[in-house]
Amino acid sequence: MKVLITGGAGFIGSRTTQKLIDEGHETVVLDDLSTGFKKSAPSGAHFIEGNVRDGDLLFNIIQKYSIESVVHFAGKLVISESLQQPTEYFGINTRGSLELAKACAKSKVRNLLFSSTGAVYGEGRISGIVSEETIPQPICPYGSSKLMAENIFKKFDEQFGIKTVILRYFNAAGAAMDGTNGQRTAKATHLIHLASQAACGKRSSVNIYGTDFPTPDGTGVRDYIHVDDLADLHVRALSYLQDGGPSDVFNCGYGRGYSVREILKTMQKVSGRQFEIKEMGRRPGDAATRIADASKIRKAFDWTPKWDDIDLICKSAYEWEKTQG
Repeated sequence: MKVLITGGAGFIGSRTTQKLIDEGHETVVLDDLSTGFKKSAPSGAHFIEGNVRDGDLLFNIIQKYSIESVVHFAGKLVISESLQQPTEYFGINTRGSLELAKACAKSKVRNLLFSSTGAVYGEGRISGIVSEETIPQPICPYGSSKLMAENIFKKFDEQFGIKTVILRYFNAAGAAMDGTNGQRTAKATHLIHLASQAACGKRSSVNIYGTDFPTPDGTGVRDYIHVDDLADLHVRALSYLQDGGPSDVFNCGYGRGYSVREILKTMQKVSGRQFEIKEMGRRPGDAATRIADASKIRKAFDWTPKWDDIDLICKSAYEWEKTQG
């Protein structure tokens, strides 16, 4: 297929683009490089610098390259930042999705994958384990902006027949197992990325935000999924749509959680390096526990993760960080 990947110079987008190329698809990457890096975009993809909110640009790209399917990553994704810049998040995550949906409808694109988030669930259930049947109740503008985008794509499916798979990520982490790519974010916010930088001596400490959550050790618990497993799910989801699968929503995680303290201890263990850990107060918008019930996607895509190992995830992130300046 000929596939347009918005945000294909980002962490997950670039890894997915490479896997699509490996599967024989022709890929076009659109990225404004506000958070992505051109060197992350695979050399085998056509690269276009531009903004997903530019509807005319989107339409022209789809026409020029005869795009058949779209994978939509472009957006902003930091919970704490979204609380400070809500209009920016709705402008990019929601309006950008609307412009893309309109361009797809106008061009009669029929298959679309949307990069959503487990943050749409908010606090979720008391157990912290959420399925696709859990009613979304986001508690931050990031989650709200993504949920609004989900609803846009659902409406465009109803009206224009754009079949859409919505993938709700939990916490993507690690680095490519072949060592070719990893997180390059200029201002790291993801815990494992921060911990890998501390293990490499690039930062003096890592903060724990909240030690009084109702969890076994008082710190937040999250479900971490290796970026290569997540990229593989995108390839499978695209094949699912190509084979006539109906629109649907799927959680992307492993179904188990690790606390902030556990992650930091794991990074210290696999790196053999100690670093200072500081305890801070809770941040607004952070849920205590968020773990994916991922049974639906395992069954639908006949998927068994390859890299479901928190030591391996942390180790791959650390080894990648050591190669970065």
